[in-house]
Amino acid sequence: MKISSSEVSVLVRDAARQELLPRFSRVERQHKADGSILTEADLAMHRRLEKEFGGAWPSVGFLSEEMPHAEQQALLQSGKTIWCLDPLDGTNNFAAGVPLFSVSLALIRNGRSTLGIVYDPTRDECFIAERNRGAQLNGAPLRSMPLSIDLRQAVALLDYKRLRADVRETIMRHLPFGSQRNLGSCALEWGWMAAGRSNICLHGGQQIWDYAAGSLILEEAGGFSCTLLGEPVFAPNLKPRSVVSALDQALFDAWRNWLAEHL
Repeated sequence: MKISSSEVSVLVRDAARQELLPRFSRVERQHKADGSILTEADLAMHRRLEKEFGGAWPSVGFLSEEMPHAEQQALLQSGKTIWCLDPLDGTNNFAAGVPLFSVSLALIRNGRSTLGIVYDPTRDECFIAERNRGAQLNGAPLRSMPLSIDLRQAVALLDYKRLRADVRETIMRHLPFGSQRNLGSCALEWGWMAAGRSNICLHGGQQIWDYAAGSLILEEAGGFSCTLLGEPVFAPNLKPRSVVSALDQALFDAWRNWLAEHL
């Protein structure tokens, strides 16, 4: 079955422009059972892409963050080819009027991502990767380049909220990097890392819809990632995965070594 990345990206872009941007900072928040935020924009994107993808590729399953857990689990255990969607990654930012949010979509075949798209509608930036075919940002190739900086000069993307308390305290006490950011959208952080807008990353626990597209984009851009245990980030299940990543090999090794020595 042939799936065109350009065709998929057009559907994602059009849906985000029409469903997300008109609702940006104009929606009411609801709280899901886990305490996370849900808005009408999340649901509108979910419904639209489920309908359009079901019509275009009826044999491909559709897994979204906004589906019941049991349905998500059944799809992942089925072994079939599936779409994996986060219709609005960065909902807190979106509802508060902060222009840092994205749509994340991956195609999962044979237990791994083969196509990944992260789209930022406020900047009209579309990060795309196909396995073994490289990564692009709005059609321009993304390629890693060696950096002549050490760990203490690096710009880090860190989500302190999902790190264990002792890990947070150790990092804040030693500050092994130059400065730290948190965008509030995991998928967007993967894309920014692939584009060289940050140097290292640490996250305590991402769901499959947070990393399925982004980890492929970083990998195809020449970057590196693993969990805190040294395992591949991608796993076809619903268990949260920690993330250690960098675009540069030397910085990735230095960051992993520092974490191994101090945590």
